[in-house]
This record gives sequence, C-alpha cells and structure tokens, in this order.
Amino acid sequence: MRRTGPNSLRGFMRSHIQFLCRRVALAALACTFFYFVVCTADAQRLPETVIPTHYTLTLTPDLKTATFSGVEKIDVNLKEATKSITLNAAEIAFQSVTVHPNGAEQTAQVSLDPQKEQATFTFPKMIQAGSAVLSVRYTGILNNELRGFYLSKTERRNYAVTQFEPTDARRAFPCFDEPAFKAAFDISLVVDQNDTAISNGPIISDTPGPGAGKHRLTFGTTPKMSTYLVAFLVGDFACTTGREDDVDIRVCSTPDKVALTAYGLDVAKFALHYYNGYFGIPYPLKKLDLIALPDFEAGAMENFGAITYRETDLLIDPKAASVQAKENVAIVVTHEMAHQWFGDLVTMQWWNNIWLNEGFATWMENKATAAFNKAWNLPLFVASDEQRTLDLDAQPTTRAIRAKADTPDEINQMFDGISYGKAGDVLLMVENYLGAETFRKGVHAYLAAHLYGNATAEDFWNAQTAVSRKPVNKIMDSLVAQPGVPILTFGEPANGHVTVHQTRFFLDPRQKPDAAQQWTLPVCFKNASGNADCELLTPTTSSLKVPAAPQFFANAEGKGYYRTSYAPADYTKLVAQIETGLGPAERISLTGDEWAQVRANQAKVGDYLQLVAALKDDGNAEVVSSALTNITTIYERLAATPEERARLSTWIDRTFAPVLAKLGPATASDDDNTRRLRAELLETVGDYGNSPEVRGMARQIADLYLSNPASVDATIGQAALAVAARNGDATWFDKFENAYETSDNPEFKTNALELLAEFRSPALVKRALDYAMSDKVRNQDAFIQFAIPLTNGETRDEAWDYMKANWDKVQAQLTTSTGGYLVSYTGYFCSPEARDDVKSFFTSHKVPASDVSLRHAIEHIDGCIEFRSLQEQNLKNWLDLQPGL
Repeated sequence: MRRTGPNSLRGFMRSHIQFLCRRVALAALACTFFYFVVCTADAQRLPETVIPTHYTLTLTPDLKTATFSGVEKIDVNLKEATKSITLNAAEIAFQSVTVHPNGAEQTAQVSLDPQKEQATFTFPKMIQAGSAVLSVRYTGILNNELRGFYLSKTERRNYAVTQFEPTDARRAFPCFDEPAFKAAFDISLVVDQNDTAISNGPIISDTPGPGAGKHRLTFGTTPKMSTYLVAFLVGDFACTTGREDDVDIRVCSTPDKVALTAYGLDVAKFALHYYNGYFGIPYPLKKLDLIALPDFEAGAMENFGAITYRETDLLIDPKAASVQAKENVAIVVTHEMAHQWFGDLVTMQWWNNIWLNEGFATWMENKATAAFNKAWNLPLFVASDEQRTLDLDAQPTTRAIRAKADTPDEINQMFDGISYGKAGDVLLMVENYLGAETFRKGVHAYLAAHLYGNATAEDFWNAQTAVSRKPVNKIMDSLVAQPGVPILTFGEPANGHVTVHQTRFFLDPRQKPDAAQQWTLPVCFKNASGNADCELLTPTTSSLKVPAAPQFFANAEGKGYYRTSYAPADYTKLVAQIETGLGPAERISLTGDEWAQVRANQAKVGDYLQLVAALKDDGNAEVVSSALTNITTIYERLAATPEERARLSTWIDRTFAPVLAKLGPATASDDDNTRRLRAELLETVGDYGNSPEVRGMARQIADLYLSNPASVDATIGQAALAVAARNGDATWFDKFENAYETSDNPEFKTNALELLAEFRSPALVKRALDYAMSDKVRNQDAFIQFAIPLTNGETRDEAWDYMKANWDKVQAQLTTSTGGYLVSYTGYFCSPEARDDVKSFFTSHKVPASDVSLRHAIEHIDGCIEFRSLQEQNLKNWLDLQPGL
C-alpha cells in the first residue's frame, strides 16, 4: 500500500502494488516515473437503445471442476423496436436465450464477437419498444486469471470469488457491462451444504437443494448499481461481527485467519460513522462485509456492501504489526469505504472520469485515517506522496486526468497515478482554497444530486462553484483537461506584490513546454502568523499580492499542485531557515522542488545533498523519509562506479549514523513517529552506508525477530530484515524461506517472501528466481519477485539474463495484467547496450498488452542515461569537496 514508510525500493514498490495499483493496473511504477498512456483502438461501447433495469441471477459453482452454471433474467426497457439485442459476454457458453415481450416468447440465435467481448441475440420477429425480459441459461469457467469469477486456493481447499472492475462482470454473467447501465440485482447461489456465500445484499433465505448436498442462499435486492460492483464469494468464510450506526459490519477471512480480523473491524466501524457524518448521507445498505481473499490481484475492491481485499491489506495482529502495516490497513479500508459513496452510490458516467471514483477515495482516505489516528500524522505522508505524483506527472508521456478510454485495455490503463494521486492532490488543493466546510457542502450537494445515478466531472465542479461562489470550475477544468505540472517562477517580492510566470515543468531538460499551456490555480503564501493567504493565478495574471512574512514561501502547508522556483536571495533564505521557518509539510515540498530542479538540470545534485544534510536532525519521520528516497536514487541511478558509490556510502554513514545512534534502541515508550524514524535510518544506513556496526546491529535484531517476532517491535524488525537480506548469505536465505513457508501472519509472510528477492549474491539471486517460479508462490505475488532484482544494480544483469533464458516459465507465472508491468521494470537499466537488448528481446518475445510498457521502459532508460550524463560529474565534484571522502 502506498502509505508505507520504508525507504527501501522494495517497500515503495510493494506499496504501489497493493494500492495505487489496486487493480494491479500498477500505476505500478510511479516510483520509476513510468506512465501508461491511452492507446488507439476501436470503440467497444454498447448501443444505448436497450436499458437494463433489473437482473435475477442464480449461479451454481462447482469448485472441483472449476466450472459454474447460470440462470439469468434481465428486465430491460427498449427505446425502439428491434430484432436484436447486444450485451457483453466473455468466456460464456450459451445454452438458451429467450425474450418475453408482453407475454410472447421468442428464442434467439446467439452470435459472439470475442474481440469486443460482446454477444448479440437475434430474434425471429421484431420486439416492440417498451419492457421485455431476457432469459438466459449458460455455463462458464472458474478461471485462474484473478478476474471475473475465479478460483482462489489455499492448501485446504478452493474458493470461488469475483473481481469485476473494470470490465469482467461479463465473465460471470451476460450483462450490460458499462457503468451507466445501473440496475438492481437479485442474486442466489447454490453451493455445497457446508459452504456459505457472501454477496452485496444480506442473506434473506437459506433452503436445501436443489440436489443432494447443496443449499440455495438468496440475497436481498440491491440498490441500482453498476455491474462492476456486483460480488459473490463462495467458501467456508469465518467472520468477526460488529455494528455501527444501525449497520451490521463483518470482517471475514478463511477460518485459520479469523483471529486477525478485529483490527479491520475497528477501522470499518470508525470509518462508517465518520463518513455518515461527513457526507450527511447515511450508508445506504443494511450490512457491510469486508472479506480477505487468499488470491487477489488488486489491493482491494469496493463492491457495494461486499468489499474484497488482499489478506495483507485487511488482516493483521495490531500487537505484532508494524506501524506501516496498521497504517496500510486503515488507509485501504477507508479508501474502499469512501467508494461506497464515491463510486457506488454515485458512479462516474464513463471510465474517462474514473478519477471521480479514485481521486475522491484517495483524498477521502487521508481525512478519515488522519481522524482515526492523529499520531500517524497523515498530512505529512500526503505531502510526501504528492512529490512522487508531481514527478510522475512531469514526464513527457503523462496524460490529462480525464482521457479517452473506450476498450478494456484503455480502461485498465486509467487506474494509475494520475487518477489516484494527481486527482486526489487537486481535490486537496481546492479544499484548502475554499475551506474545509465549504468544500464539504459542495461534496454533499454533488452526491445528493446524483444518488443511485451517474455523474461527470462537470457535475462535481459545478456543484462546488455554486456552493462556494468561487471559480472552481475554471480551476478544475484547467487541471483535469490538461496534462502535466505547472511551475511557478517568482521574482523578488516588493510593495506587497510579486511577479509570477507559469509554464509547464518537465523533469527531462530536453523537453520544451508549450507557451500556450496555462492553468488557473490557487497560490497560497505563508503569512506572518504561519497560516496561508491564497490568491488566484489565472492565465492572464503576472503579479500576485503577497502577505508580509519573515520569509517568502509560495506553497503554504505544501498543498499546492505545482512546482516553485524562487529568486536566489529568497531561496537561500528558505534553505537557511528550513527547520525554523517552515513546517514539516513545507519542508517536504521545498525538498521535492529542489530534487525536481536537479532532475531538470536546473540545479546541481550537490545542492540537493546539502539540503538533505540540513534536514538530518529533523524529528519527523516522513520529512526524513522523503529526503532519503532521493538519496537512494542518487546511489542507484547516478553513482555509476564502485568508487562513487563507496564515497557516497561514507557520506551517508557520516551524516545519518550519528542520528540513528542518538535515537538509541527501541523502547516500549516510543511513539509511532520515533519507531518509523528509527526504521528509516536503520534501513538507509544499513543498506546504502558501509558501517559494519549498523549492519551487525541489524543482523542481531533480524535474527531475534525471525526466531520470535513478538520479542521485537515489528517496525524496526522489518527494517532489520531488509538489511540482513541485502547483506545476507545462504543461511539467512534459508531463514527467510522458512519464515515464508511457516508463518500464518500475512504481513510477516509477505515480507519474508519479498526479501528473498533482495539477496545479492548470484547464487541466491538464481535461487530466489527459481523459487518465484515454483508452486509455492502465488500468481498474485510472482511478478514482484521478478521485478525486485531488476531494480538493483547488483542483481539486475543476473535477473535479466535468468528471465531471458527461462522466459516461457517466467511468463507462465504472470497473470493477464502483470506481463506488461514486468516489461516496465526493465526500464531500470541505464545504458545504451541494455536499452537495445531490452528492445530486441521484447520485439521477438511479444508480451500481450505491453507495447506501451516497452516504449516507456526504453524512454526511462534513455532518461537515466541523460540524467547521468548531466549530473554524474556534478556528483563527483561535490564528493571531492567533502572532507574525508
């Protein structure tokens, strides 16, 4: 989940896989600044002449043969007379299709278009406009692709579960599989007598049969909702129950993990009450289930009333969990529960506005989680995460928040760092400009106007404009319709005003901005009392009013979605007073701006290192983490020789090891911030420094943690494990493998598996990759095991050679979605030779739906080559000036 604290690339990648990548549409590589753009393809939209109003579904899954049968009735309204009806279907075998208009029955001929995933029912006679009922009998497969209606497996048994967003409901039942075709659902499941089932509504009847050893579970009628929000899950789930605001809440899992459900229930109860109060619209269903699944490609899915999760995103023991794990579960739970209003109750009209779902849920999760536990100081993580999003959006290949998306491939690519991160950051900026209560009233007005319906971007910002009487429509239109990041260049303030020039910012210095691209932005200046005075910058503005203040800072609280550049004297003053004159979020913002200028070759890397050194004693874990993330990038991407890396390691030791020592060993009285800060420093110094003492300390902690997890604070224990793995031998590898195979703790188990991919010796790299291809690793996890060694310079060549030599076996471990993402990770190379090799290999070894991924991998390699050519000498020069290096 992206809300983790570990400075390691492994932890950062995992966070994106678990959340930003909820759909494992892995915006995956926001950390590597990749970006998937929309491809051109023929539209696959359904006609709007047939409107579904109600589905009645009975499904009978056979978990042994991995098949299911379905009986379906769809009430439809025909806008005009027709002899044919087209809807969506994939991997469905039709047995019979009839229509009943006004009591007369006709039998259809069925024609399939597999490419468009559509079925057309053609009838002998014209069906008149008005109401009709389609009756369908069909069969399907419980696939292993982690989408549609699929099998999820444990050592004990199989489960049948669903994942329909964005376009996979059609694999479970023929349907009008587009978000605007909302309808009510009556669902029944015929399952083994010892199994239960979960769906969107509560169980209203449980009757024996049909057939020996079966029982039929019938669920209550749902509200009108989109097909992608339907869910049905079959197995022997066990649940912990609670109640909040007259809603029954359950957190469910496989029986062996039910003891880990209580924390998620506490979060869910808090979030339900919080959202009922914030939105002013009560949660609309009678029950809410949260279900952890053994096999689940995404992080979580907001099915109306039946939210599904990866086990690591819902199940933890709070007494043994790290701070990051508890934050992660809280944020994923609050994100998905926010969707019950944003996305489920009110749904975007079409996928081009998926940000109305994901951006809102991202913005809302932070508010709810911050209220759930103020000690986590979520606003600082939001400020830090915004820096990653700004860097992502400063790539040449970024897109606008709202973009064309008609085919399943195009739609899947919309679940990325723009729909989640940028959209959430833009909403935060607008809320900050309007004031929290005014913005909340606008949110309520928007939701209330579209209950159980669909909405567009204009519906949202017009509601905010009407409530606030400020030009929210102009602000948001400029940010939603245009790609990229603005940079605001300020002159020196004089007489209460400052000149300002806006243009588009690129990390790549070879890119030239279009002067015609302009934004309307609220710019918030820090005033003398430490608060914000906001002014509106428009395309015609060249000067803004500024308040009197000890220093000039143009992104108060770090909530503006823009980069800043100051006059030299003003910037020098900000740096000199960064710890005393700026708040923590503002320090993150200023540091992020400086790093962006280094990437764009407008500043030298040594300037950034000096700025980080000034923050070494900062007591806020997120401030330090944000700065150290870029230090690791300098080590991995810019320092090109062993000598340069050794000298940089010495500087890391000299700068941060004393800070780590000052914190001392973990104690029971440590607050969460101190625990995270200690872990950040241990992992950075232990991995990128060269201190034998720190690595020895990490090994001692790791050994104790592996042998008795309850004896060590999990936050420092996880960091110590990472250091031990990266510097470990075969004995340590055996320990991690054993921990993965024997632990019943999802967090501990997942971390142990991922750390197998962190070992550096060639023999252990091969052993880890062999293990990733074994039946001991789930498909949902295999991709990350191949990706991790590609991110590290010491293991990249070995991993790449292995994958090329064993490509057929590697590809067999990948799901439909993750093949393209693995292609993306080859973008970590940083040489012309490697670039040409990557391009040649994937030209001759085609990976489905990876053409865009390959183009961006090549682009990223070229970007690294350029970055190194511009800044490597600057790094050498700076190192030469440091005493003792």
